[in-house]
Amino acid sequence: KGYNVILTRTEDVFIPLEERTAIANTHKADLFISIHVNAAANPGLQGIETYYLNMATSREERRAAARENSSSASQLSDLQRILDDLMKKSKKEESYHLAGILHQQLIKGLGNSFRVNDLGVKKAPFIVLIGARMPAILLETGFISNHEEEKRLCSRNYQDILARQITRGIVDYASNLNMAARF
Repeated sequence: KGYNVILTRTEDVFIPLEERTAIANTHKADLFISIHVNAAANPGLQGIETYYLNMATSREERRAAARENSSSASQLSDLQRILDDLMKKSKKEESYHLAGILHQQLIKGLGNSFRVNDLGVKKAPFIVLIGARMPAILLETGFISNHEEEKRLCSRNYQDILARQITRGIVDYASNLNMAARF
């Protein structure tokens, strides 16, 4: 499709959350998609959820943000002040739209081959999304703490379908932008 994909890493090494967004900003990316694998104390939890940057309003959203942000050097006490400033400049509506389209594609495409639990599109103050100068989302592609999903996440077939559906979601999002620009 003529898209240029920039990966924050090509091997299993940790890159600080803030640096991931900085990489996208430095390359003047049009979209930032942070792909993650979920974990939970309850091994029965499974499913796919997609997040965009906003203040968490539910207990579940706050818990997810705390878990994802735990590896950041930023203090959560600074988060509200930072978010208040950034939300004025954020691409919140575009990110919400992107999250909806990609989430729908993941559920539809993966559901053809796997039993997928749709956990929905949610909002949370993820540090990895803060500062993005483009629409930005975080995809939780499954629960590694769930035995069935752990095996699935390691499967080349699942990874291929996941990548294909993310690509379709991006193409759909771009098509919707082109349609909106015509009106």
